[in-house]
Amino acid sequence: MAGWEKWLWGGLGWSLFGPVWGILGYALGSMKDNSDYGAYSRDAHYPQTRAGDFGVSMMVLLAAVMKADDKLLKSELNFVKEFMLRTFGSEHTRDLMILFQDILKQDYPLRDVCAQIKRQMDHPARLEMVHLLFGLAQADRKVDPAEVDVIRIISGYLGISAADFESIQAMFIKDTQAAYTVLEIDTDASQDEVKKAFRKMANKYHPDKVAHLGEDFGAIAEEKFKAINDAYQTVKEQRGWE
Repeated sequence: MAGWEKWLWGGLGWSLFGPVWGILGYALGSMKDNSDYGAYSRDAHYPQTRAGDFGVSMMVLLAAVMKADDKLLKSELNFVKEFMLRTFGSEHTRDLMILFQDILKQDYPLRDVCAQIKRQMDHPARLEMVHLLFGLAQADRKVDPAEVDVIRIISGYLGISAADFESIQAMFIKDTQAAYTVLEIDTDASQDEVKKAFRKMANKYHPDKVAHLGEDFGAIAEEKFKAINDAYQTVKEQRGWE
C-alpha cells in the first residue's frame, strides 16, 4: 500500500471524529503499510469505545511530557507500559504500546487533543490525568522544569485551575509551604479556613468520583486523597492544634 494512505486515513479520522480518531486512523494506515504491524496486528483490537478514546488521548499527553526534557528514558517507558497494563489489560497493551511508539515520533496539537478530552471527561477525571502526568515526570526520580511547563500547559487546556495544578504539583515537588499548597490555602489561613479547605479538597478528590475510570485511577485518587489528609495533619502539627 502506498505510504500516502496512512495520511488519508488519519486525515479522515481527524476531520470526522476529532484528533483522537485521527491518530487511530493514522495507525490503521501504518498497520496496512508496514509488514511488521501486519504480522500480528491485522486482528489487533484498539479499544473502539470511550475507553479507547481515553487511552489514545492519554498516550498523546504522556508522550508530550516524556519528550519535554529531550530524553526518552526507560523508566518513563516502563511507567507508561505499566499504566496501560493496569488500565487496559495485557490483551490491548502490546498494540497500544506500538501505537505509543508512533505517537512519540509525531507532534500532535495538544490544544485540540485536550479540547476533545475536556468535552468527553468530567472534571475529577481530568484532575487525575494531571496527577498521572506528574507521576510519569517523577518516574526517573526527578521532575524536570521543562516537564512541569508542559504539564502546566496541558492543565490549562484541560480547564484545570492554577490552584488545582499547584496543589497536585506540590505532591511531587516539596517545599516548606507544600502542605498549604496542597490544601490551596495561604500560610496565614485561620483555623476555620484550614478546616473548610480540607473538607473541600477531600470532597473534590474523593476516590468515588473517578471510580468509573477503573482501579488504576482509583489508586491515584487514593494517593491524592491521602496527600490531602497528610497535608491537613502537617498544618495541624505545625500550629499545635488537636
